[in-house]
Amino acid sequence: MKIYNTLSKQKEEFVPLEEGKVKMYVCGPTVYNYIHIGNARPMIVFDTVRHYLEYKGYNVNFVSNFTDVDDKIIKKAMEEGTTAEEVARRFIGECKKDMEGMNVSPATTHPLATQEIDGMIDMIGKLIENGYAYPAADGTVYYRTRKFAGYGKLSHKNIDDLQAGHRDIKVTGDLKEDALDFVLWKPKKEGEPYWESPWGKGRPGWHIECSVMSKKYLGDEIDIHAGGEDLIFPHHENEIAQSEAANGVPFSKYWMHNAFLNVDNKKMSKSVGNFFTVREISEKYDLQTLRFFMLSAHYRSPLNFSADLMEAAKSGLERIITAAENLAHLKKTAQEGGLTAAEQALLAEAAVFTQKFEAAMDDDFNTADAVSAIFELVKFINTNVSPERTIGYVEALYAQLKTLCGILGILLEQDEEVLDEEIENLIAERQAARKEKNFARADEIRDILLEKGIQLKDTREGVQWKRV
Repeated sequence: MKIYNTLSKQKEEFVPLEEGKVKMYVCGPTVYNYIHIGNARPMIVFDTVRHYLEYKGYNVNFVSNFTDVDDKIIKKAMEEGTTAEEVARRFIGECKKDMEGMNVSPATTHPLATQEIDGMIDMIGKLIENGYAYPAADGTVYYRTRKFAGYGKLSHKNIDDLQAGHRDIKVTGDLKEDALDFVLWKPKKEGEPYWESPWGKGRPGWHIECSVMSKKYLGDEIDIHAGGEDLIFPHHENEIAQSEAANGVPFSKYWMHNAFLNVDNKKMSKSVGNFFTVREISEKYDLQTLRFFMLSAHYRSPLNFSADLMEAAKSGLERIITAAENLAHLKKTAQEGGLTAAEQALLAEAAVFTQKFEAAMDDDFNTADAVSAIFELVKFINTNVSPERTIGYVEALYAQLKTLCGILGILLEQDEEVLDEEIENLIAERQAARKEKNFARADEIRDILLEKGIQLKDTREGVQWKRV
């Protein structure tokens, strides 16, 4: 299996630090509002990476944080006349609802920044002790960027060309030893949450959070650190500087970054009016469609979000779901008995699609080609199943399709919904009318059901229904 490593700018064979185990950290959202579709891409992409690693037999310790103290959270709390803690708590809950809708598995651990302040104070103290950080007169603690010899190795920029991180506290230049030094600890401002520290009351800078949470839950060295490409600089660059200076060992072996999501070929922006939350998308589409859309391109390729592309994703997903539903119906009517020789030959032929899927995922998690392999399997299923097939054959194909879709986080089975008695009776009456060749009544019942939001479909395996 090969992973493109941002650090080396090339694909590298994946060899974990410890055989059979993967320690993986993914930067989570700052929770001051509903997550947007740009937040959704790394959630879906790296959840899929995790699923595939688990499919390959690895025990994955997957950590993804929530930044629950930040300027934006404080600003939102002030606007609402509430506390930063209440804002963060509310939007963590909303984020988890959206993650569930996108079938993003909960992390092994979802640490909160506010619960790890002691660890941040300890790491900042160690950086000061090692000469990599210093407190300024106003209580701010800065990191000596130029002291860290490897600074810029992730973003591949020369240190003299870099600008200080955009989230750094704005202070007069004479408090910093160097313009590139970044903030580890911010002094308290009126009305803001704060914690006691050796440098006075205040709160941590953004970058120190992930260094500390990764260390606590995964250790000094980890296998994979991931996030959106906008985090490469300054956030991930600063994490490396902090962690390696404090711990004395390489921080992460592999660095993975997903490309940006554009909307109608433009950068997503509230001012342009093309900014969408996941919650807004859920009002128009099942979030499984959003997940499927996100996986239709390679994670390192820019992805364009548009209504047309979402409709195409919806149609593609329906093709897969329909094939699965047909197999599920056939299982009820398939022949008993062992596999025939012809069926064994067909299953051997179908195994090629799993091999194609694995080859795509082994090549830097190429979900676009993995989806193509699933579509090939769907075409094969549609061509090579019928009521005459044995139950073993039908079940084998269903299991194959379910396994591959499961790796991508695509659900083939919804919770079975029970129709109310009136609907059940109308469907039964329509079936009776069709048997009696009373097609006028059958069509009339179909229209009645459609008005009630129930769409019928007549198949070789019997009548199927879905809500519309």
